[in-house]
Amino acid sequence: MWIAENWEDFEVLDASGGEKLERWGSYCLVRPDPQVIWQTEKTQSGWKKPNGHYHRSSKGGGSWEFFDLPESWDIHYALPEAELNFRLKPFAFKHTGLFPEQAVNWDWFYSLITKSGRPIRVLNLFAYTGGATCAALAAGASVTHVDASKGMVTWAHENAELSGLGKKPVRWLVDDCSKFVQRELRRGNRYDAIIMDPPSYGRGPKGEIWKLEETIYPLLKDCAALLSEEPLFFLLNSYTTGLQPGVLTYMLSSALKASGGRPAPSSVEAEEIGLPVRASGLVLPCGCSARVTWT
Repeated sequence: MWIAENWEDFEVLDASGGEKLERWGSYCLVRPDPQVIWQTEKTQSGWKKPNGHYHRSSKGGGSWEFFDLPESWDIHYALPEAELNFRLKPFAFKHTGLFPEQAVNWDWFYSLITKSGRPIRVLNLFAYTGGATCAALAAGASVTHVDASKGMVTWAHENAELSGLGKKPVRWLVDDCSKFVQRELRRGNRYDAIIMDPPSYGRGPKGEIWKLEETIYPLLKDCAALLSEEPLFFLLNSYTTGLQPGVLTYMLSSALKASGGRPAPSSVEAEEIGLPVRASGLVLPCGCSARVTWT
């Protein structure tokens, strides 16, 4: 398992009874997690007095209950030669605007980019609020950031500004990711690295329906054709139950074979990603990632 263990401003304090207790900077939140099926004693003080608690509804969805929590606040993540800053805002379906487990991937590709010794063009698809975009910009890459939600792209731009990356080479695009990739192929644009964090289900800016199991492999094939003749890495994240590490490895190994002057990958590997839990000393699984590299 790849573990995001370098946070100072975030930690999972405890997990029990379908919920996790987290510290986000100075504030504690209780949020549901369907993987937390164990019932252990809740000894952490934050369980009794959280700043916010997201309650699941038996009819689906849920709602926030707040206790002395600001409308938004900032947390920080330290890279070797940069500090990333993120603005958090509790919003729809338990989210805060950041997936902290992804920091283990930021560390990974930050190192690849900084050590490459050449200009790297990164395409970040389903880019959300820009955690990966900010890490790539901080490493010295140029980034094309694509998400179907105008609000998420605006939020990502705000995070880049907070991180002192506002003048870095980045394109902020509100677009359907699949259609954007197809247009880039027609335009002949190429990228040295691609990051994908697709949702299990979603809608594009014009109501286009996205179902991951039906769409992911054709999109991977299209993305493979977008890679330059000297690719650096490909990162695919999954929070979908059916797409386990072995499935990701098989898909990427098949989709990213040598083609059109591009070499075959030197490494394709996938693992669960997770966050350490202070109370137990164990690790909470948080989806999985597949990493492809060329050397």
